[in-house]
Order: sequence, then structure tokens, then C-alpha cells
Amino acid sequence: MKKIIQNLSLILLCFTVAACSRHLENQPIKQTAKVRTAKLPHKDLIVGAERFSAYLPLLKDKTIAVVANNSSRIGEMHLVDALQNKNINIAKVFAPEHGFRGNKDAGEVIKDAIDIKTGLPIISLYGVNKKPSPQSLQGIDTIVFDIQDVGVRFYTYLSTLHYVMESCADNAVPLIVLDRPNPNGFYIDGPVLKPSFSSFIGLHPVPLVYGMTIGEYAQMINGEQWLKGGKKCELTVIKISGYTHKTRYKLPVIPSPNLPNMTAVYLYPSLALFEGTTVSVGRGTDFPFQIIGHPEYPRDNFQFTPTPNAGAKYPKLNGSICKGIDLRRDKKAGVDKGISLHWLLQFYRQIPNQNHFFLENNYFNKLAGNASLMQQIKQGKTESEIKASWEDEIKSFKIIRRKYLLYE
Repeated sequence: MKKIIQNLSLILLCFTVAACSRHLENQPIKQTAKVRTAKLPHKDLIVGAERFSAYLPLLKDKTIAVVANNSSRIGEMHLVDALQNKNINIAKVFAPEHGFRGNKDAGEVIKDAIDIKTGLPIISLYGVNKKPSPQSLQGIDTIVFDIQDVGVRFYTYLSTLHYVMESCADNAVPLIVLDRPNPNGFYIDGPVLKPSFSSFIGLHPVPLVYGMTIGEYAQMINGEQWLKGGKKCELTVIKISGYTHKTRYKLPVIPSPNLPNMTAVYLYPSLALFEGTTVSVGRGTDFPFQIIGHPEYPRDNFQFTPTPNAGAKYPKLNGSICKGIDLRRDKKAGVDKGISLHWLLQFYRQIPNQNHFFLENNYFNKLAGNASLMQQIKQGKTESEIKASWEDEIKSFKIIRRKYLLYE
């Protein structure tokens, strides 16, 4: 009997370990989950916001505004709380897409408000206005910008940075960028945006994945005179300590509602192109940017049904059974070879009605930054042929990029 009990205990332990492993694989970023392609942040890495001695002297006796969201943290404390604890006079907060607390849908209009916790006025930069108005900067001596980027051109925090810099230049307000690592900063890939396709989801002639921190990118905006009228803002970047572009950095806090873990962060550059098509990338499920599907996809070994949730109130293909692919355990889902067009080409070729694959609102071309990619897909070009068409522009961009790098 004793031996039987021991055997049963061993079997139960094995099932428990297996269940825990499956549970942990796709836990949210804010938890200590294992992600196949990720390494934990380097133990000696210190983000710009943590380096108080480098920037608090610049804020002493100043009235400041902060551009921030839920990712603006120093350990478990929000930057705003940390600065107030240091007796820094914060007058207001400017909020990007997804809002100050980072809980709004993609594309959802953010309204001005009062933060319940701090009582500070929250000025939206993702509503009627995309940049701080002269009135909103009255009495402001300095702006502090601290938002976690993910290194992809159409992630709109870059556009918010651009318009904040433009407003600072117009109103002679210095800007301090507290730099953070780029989780996709170890490679450069994708088509370079053409000026005629410039929009809030891509303002600058950079590749889809550009391999720079947000501080380095701010220097490039200034240096390449991309602000209106070629102006420059007074810019200070507080560097990250212990970081290089080879560092695989696991984000401690989710940067937006539909990038809940590192698997999604790594797949985002490849899968976000589907947003310009009729295919779902899992918005309205627990695994956005980790699963893809469509009702007419011919394979049915994996299915999901998008329904409204906290991160997607109106998901694409709401209520429809989508057949597709689960990339959470797909061995091809790594990023070591750059952006993958494999799934995009596969879905285009296998969904019966190709004439209705791309949305009619030109959104795909805005995401791609050109009209060429859509045409190449329609023409039946291979992934290697399409990627070869980017090579010369990427080489030219790397020469520009090199001037603004702060890290190896």
C-alpha cells in the first residue's frame, strides 16, 4: 500500500509540473513567465527613469509635465509617484494611445480627465489633439517623456514622441527623454516608409523594425530635421546603464493591452500587417498577436472565436469561428531571422476570396509604408524575393542610424 501511495504521489507531481509549465508559458509580462525566445533583463541594467542623479538636478525648482502611461515605472512605483516623492512639481500628465493607465482599446479616443489617484489633470494626446497645445504648455518649464516602446514603426508612441518634440520646439520647452530598452532592438528589417504613406501609424522614412531605443530615435528626429519646418527641440536623453542592442530585454510591464507577453511583442512586427486584412490576429481573445485565423481558412485543427474584452471592445470577426494557426508553440515564430512574411503569404494564398483579403481603406499600405508590398503579394513573389527588395534601403538607413546610437 505504501508503494502504491508513493507511485500515485509521483504521478500527481508530474501532472502538476506539466500543468504549471503550460500555465506559465504565456503569462502576462508583468509576471515572471518563461518565454521561449526571451531572456530576463540583465541584472546590471538600469533604465533611464531609475537614474535619478542624472536628471533630478534638471527638474529642481521647475514646473514639469510628464508624458507617461502604465509602462512608466521604476520597479513597482509609477514615475509620477516617484517624482512626487522626490518633491518634483508635476503640473500635468500627457497621455498617449491607450491612456495614462494603458487600459484603452487600440484606436480608442482618449479624453482629457483627472487622475483619481494623484488628482493631476490628464491631457490626451490621442483624441482631438495629437500634440500639446501652446495653452497646455503655459507655465511648464520642462517635459519629461517616459514610455516603453517596442521598436516597430507603426507603434504609435513614436508619433506621440514626434509631436511632443514639435510642440517643445515651437514653445521653447526643453524635453527630457528617460530611455528604455527596445525589446526588438537587436535587428533591423522591413520596408522603409515612403513619404507619401506618412500617417500617425508611421511618420518617418525608417524600416518597419528600426533597431533603436526611443532615446536614440528622438535624437534622429532632431538630427534629420523631421520636425515641421526643420526645427529642433532642446533634447536631453537619460541613457540606460548596462544595455546594448544585443540585450534581450524582457519587459516588466505590458506596453499596451494587446501585447500581453513577450511572445506577442516578438510576433507583433510580423503579425500587425494582418491588421490591414480581413484576418484576425486574436484581438478579442486571451492571446492577441499570438494566434491568427479567418472563417474561410481551409485548415481547422485550431479554432478561436473573437469576442469583446477589455483590450478589444469591437474585435474584428466578432463572434465568428476563425480557423487558423496557434503561434504560441510554433517553432517558426522566433525572430532571429527578422520579420516573417510566411504566415501572411500563406493566408493570402489559402483563403478562397483573395479579392477581399486586403481591407479597402488603404490601411495595409499605411502599415507597410508603401504600395509595393501588397503588389508583391498579389504577384506571387516569394518571401526571399520580397525581402531582397528592402536590402538597399535598409543599408542606407543603417548609415543614418549609426549617427544617433547611444549603445553598441
